[in-house]
Amino acid sequence: MDIIKDTFLSNKGKRILFVFFAFLLLYLVAYIIDPYSDYWINYFERSTSSIIGEWVISFLSCLLISESSIFIQTKLNKVLPWTENPVKRLVTETVINVATVLFIIFLTTLYFYLVDHNYRHGSLSIEEIRGFMQWIIVSLMIAFIISAINTGNYLIVNWKNTAIEAAEHKLAAAEQKQVAMEAELQALKLQIDPHFVFNNLSVLSELILEDQQLGHEYAENFSKVYRYLLVNSKKDVITLEEELRFLNAYVFLLKNRAGEGVIFNIEIDKTYYNYHLPPLTLQLLIENALKHNKTLRGNPLIISISSNENEQLVISNTLIPLEKQAPSSKTGLNNIINRYRLLGDSVPEITNNGLSFTVSIPLLKYDTKHTDFRG
Repeated sequence: MDIIKDTFLSNKGKRILFVFFAFLLLYLVAYIIDPYSDYWINYFERSTSSIIGEWVISFLSCLLISESSIFIQTKLNKVLPWTENPVKRLVTETVINVATVLFIIFLTTLYFYLVDHNYRHGSLSIEEIRGFMQWIIVSLMIAFIISAINTGNYLIVNWKNTAIEAAEHKLAAAEQKQVAMEAELQALKLQIDPHFVFNNLSVLSELILEDQQLGHEYAENFSKVYRYLLVNSKKDVITLEEELRFLNAYVFLLKNRAGEGVIFNIEIDKTYYNYHLPPLTLQLLIENALKHNKTLRGNPLIISISSNENEQLVISNTLIPLEKQAPSSKTGLNNIINRYRLLGDSVPEITNNGLSFTVSIPLLKYDTKHTDFRG
């Protein structure tokens, strides 16, 4: 978010009004300083052309002072904002404003020198010299008033935007925490699901009786799955290599339960092993495929996992729909999509062509030390 995109005097209408304000202020301050000067006493005795000419020059001077002050303020907001070094900014802006106003006064004086006989011959009265000094002071006041208005507006808008950003970050953190809790809940459901536990223990007991070595391997992979769920379910992201180690253990359990009813084809370029993804992503997608499809020995469910050149992991399964489909809450898919969205990256792409169901998930580039954003 850009902290400042606009200032109080960026609107043309406001700028013109402020020039008129500066013009009136110029005469008002001059009058307040010395209302009984010959200048004011004899003011309307001068010719109309002289008065109008003075007004035009004064208005143009106010316009130049106003526009130059706004220009200086705008440029300094970009190269030296108040939030970086307030003291340096104050000194820089003050010096530039004073120099600019003095230069404008020099140009105006030069004009009067060229058109006014008294200026050329140095025959200015003390009254006129005093008025000239008042004009310098009032011009500087106008420049500083403009800077003060713009600076005040800059700081107020900056404060508002900072507050909005803080609120947005707080909301995003709350949403991310909510999604992470949902993912953790999914993992906990898997841990305490009596059917999941019963099925795996039943298979384990059968394997121990039939093949002790296979039973031992099954028990090891069963413990790996639970260890992964306990350790990593609270993380925001994890390396693909870690997720694949978990997947191997999980697939081992599934193959021994479903037998030849499910086939896994896993071909992933090792280049992407240090990339990241939300934990349990693959488990949720495989679980989704098994939930909605048959696993038949004669017509096995084929689940393919591969990487592509777009830095994506592509998970695809053939469609062998169950005859009686349970209502789908799409909790698993929504959880994955929401976690990617909160991480600020591209969301997964989902396609269903009638023959296969495919989910392409982005692989994320993060340093290893950033794998758990919640600390």
